[in-house]
Amino acid sequence: MEFRAREDIEAPLDHVFREISDFPAFERAIMRRGGDVAVLPGPVPPERGARWEVRFRFRGKDRRIEAMLDKLDPAQGMSIAFESPNIKGDCVVDLVPLSPSRTRLNIVVSVKPVSIAAKLVAQSLRFGKHRMTRRFKTMVTTYAEDVEARYRATA
Repeated sequence: MEFRAREDIEAPLDHVFREISDFPAFERAIMRRGGDVAVLPGPVPPERGARWEVRFRFRGKDRRIEAMLDKLDPAQGMSIAFESPNIKGDCVVDLVPLSPSRTRLNIVVSVKPVSIAAKLVAQSLRFGKHRMTRRFKTMVTTYAEDVEARYRATA
């Protein structure tokens, strides 16, 4: 299953990159939503190979996902791979400079079920994919608006 979103942000590429690579802010956001985040031993963010363990409750069950920073390039964006006992996937964030003060944010999240149980859940989720895609795009739009607002506040 794949989710895509594209937003144009009224901020320069370097500012948008600093925002998307602010890993402590994302960790705090996960904790505010009831999750638990731990940086695993090894390279520390924002180094390539940095890993996190994220624990959260979803659909009445405790879940655990391990994420790893695959790519972090100030001129292009980043890529994070994630896996759990039931799913594998990745999140690719591409940044495209449209002008010196405008950046396009492209996000693609791919999720692949691994276990039989996850495949059954994924099959049922396909019926609601349109609604989930709309929610995903809304979240990306809100994030892009927040990045713009923070840029305007500092400029």
